[in-house]
Amino acid sequence: MISLTHLIEKLQREHCLRKEEYLRLLTERTPEIQALLAQKARACCEETYGNGIFIRGLIEFSNYCKNNCYYCGLRCENGNISRYRLTEEEILSCCEEGYQLGFRTFVLQGGEDPYFTHQRMADLVQNIKKAFPQCAITLSVGEQSRETYALWRKAGADRYLLRHETADENHYRLLHPQSMSMARRKQCLWDLKDLGYQVGAGMMVGSPHQTMEHLAEDLCFLQELKPHMVGIGPFIPQKDTPFGAESAGSVDLTLYLLSIIRLMLPKVLLPATTALATLHEQGREQGILAGANVCMPNLTPQTHRAQYAIYDRKLSSHGESAQNLNEIKKQMEAMGFTILESRGDYPQ
Repeated sequence: MISLTHLIEKLQREHCLRKEEYLRLLTERTPEIQALLAQKARACCEETYGNGIFIRGLIEFSNYCKNNCYYCGLRCENGNISRYRLTEEEILSCCEEGYQLGFRTFVLQGGEDPYFTHQRMADLVQNIKKAFPQCAITLSVGEQSRETYALWRKAGADRYLLRHETADENHYRLLHPQSMSMARRKQCLWDLKDLGYQVGAGMMVGSPHQTMEHLAEDLCFLQELKPHMVGIGPFIPQKDTPFGAESAGSVDLTLYLLSIIRLMLPKVLLPATTALATLHEQGREQGILAGANVCMPNLTPQTHRAQYAIYDRKLSSHGESAQNLNEIKKQMEAMGFTILESRGDYPQ
């Protein structure tokens, strides 16, 4: 049987494995194999991006959501959350502050809030693009029709983040209500790619009922989709959800998966997520060393950051705050990396 070292070399060379090979990498992981994989992933990233780390300004503009996903604190049946939505003027003010700080990508993230109709979002995107034509706009507002995605693309949206969360139908059913569909989720991703967006997918690591086989299936889906961005982070429970008493996911396994994804998709834009930093004080730095090359500091007004409670204890200050960008720069420079103040597009 081929050794894990040879499996890693195969992934590095061919950028793909079979599901059973991914499963072996996951189930037979050792500290030595994890260190080797991280080393190769970091080298792979630097072949394309050098020592540069891209920054995105995250604007969590609404915590209203019509969906009822069992893992998310924004779920519509959560009556304990204090709801808010930013006005267009407030969102543009966040962008202005971000632009002055050096951000050239704005990520508009929110629940599927019916207030932000298709046309209202299109107008918002158009107005941001008019005010900041040099900047990229990333949307992360869930499942929409192909026609809506096309409207927003025409208005000026450049990228779209839609984590698939799990690629296994049975697992999907354990995480979502019957009104939601994994097939629709995947179709949205294919539609977004077809419409010319830079597309981001991804999954939670250690979500309830997840097995290593589920994660191997996730890797196979990412291998097929070939997204431009992949956002993964450890599952963190939120107290007002059905999974509030579940254990958090593994930081080490998340880092290991970051390295696998980097070798699978060498040019992928790969964030070191807030969830990593929430569970480990060096989470962002460890993510970068494992092959990530994107940080997403928070531009949301301070008065609302704690309300965007998708999981408990979510960091939004200090190193996760856009206002502390200099702190992030110093941390990255101390590790030998440079923060890049550019759009940071996927290389063609």
